[in-house]
Amino acid sequence: MSTMTFKGYAAKIEYSDEDACFIGHIAGIKDVIGFHAETVKELRAAFEEAVDDYLATCERLGRTPQKPYSGKLMLRVPPEVHARAAMMAQAHGVSINQWASDVLARAS
Repeated sequence: MSTMTFKGYAAKIEYSDEDACFIGHIAGIKDVIGFHAETVKELRAAFEEAVDDYLATCERLGRTPQKPYSGKLMLRVPPEVHARAAMMAQAHGVSINQWASDVLARAS
């Protein structure tokens, strides 16, 4: 599965059979930014326009645009999972953060 991305933002896309069009929202931010189109080509253009409009609106309002994710992730796992992850990280010669990042990057 691939994700439509533009300027660091990703799109969550659904299809409305009732409206016979694609409906998208910028994913990973609290602001609600939507767009829609009937074809994939139009959807790409609508998504990029929505991102550009969001960024321009934030600039015009003197507001910092929300970023999808900070790169910081806190997980609560059972102690035995933590111990296994720490052991695997050490076995690979990397920090637990780097090991977890590598594992998560390969997740589908």
